[in-house]
Amino acid sequence: MNAYEIMLLLDSELPEERQNEILARARELIEKSGGSWVGHEPWGRRKLAYEIDHKGEAYYHIFQFDADPATLEEITRVLKITDGAVRHMAVRRPVARARKEAVPASG
Repeated sequence: MNAYEIMLLLDSELPEERQNEILARARELIEKSGGSWVGHEPWGRRKLAYEIDHKGEAYYHIFQFDADPATLEEITRVLKITDGAVRHMAVRRPVARARKEAVPASG
């Protein structure tokens, strides 16, 4: 399993209950395929850097999850065809690595 994070931009005119439905569907897809939901950060309504579909604002959501690559492909496919999802971007989250102790320089 890999650790992923998706930034999702939803239409600024979507009612809150429709936003929650989209997020619930994504969570359901992750958990149904054996993945785990790590967290969700709603950033709220923000201005876009440039207009998308003649809209200057969108609701930003970031959610983190652990899943297989096939699950990520399915979520991406579903978000592409979901009405109200303006844009999304998925990235792998960095995994915390054990820090090596500093070796003193000889010299």
